[in-house]
Amino acid sequence: MTDPLGLVGQSQQLNAAAQLQQAKKAEAAGATGFKDLLMQNIEQVNKLQQDATTAIEDLTTGKRGDVESVLLATAKADTAFRLLQQVRNKVFEAYKEIQQLRV
Repeated sequence: MTDPLGLVGQSQQLNAAAQLQQAKKAEAAGATGFKDLLMQNIEQVNKLQQDATTAIEDLTTGKRGDVESVLLATAKADTAFRLLQQVRNKVFEAYKEIQQLRV
């Protein structure tokens, strides 16, 4: 069966063009690379560790009286740091595996 008006092929081309345009918009709008994402996460972990240190200092100097928030801040910082270490380990393992590939 033929398409005398050419609408069937045109709609497929329009869909492909629309998908390509959406992909370009997403890339330009906010798609970040792995390096940028990793750096943002490192900064967040650093901030959590600084907050935990400040909370501990405030508790020891008497500026803060609630132990629960200090424990929560240190637990958050510890969990974030451990997660970052695991990401680093996985990236390093992948790098080592890529090095061992035969070309």
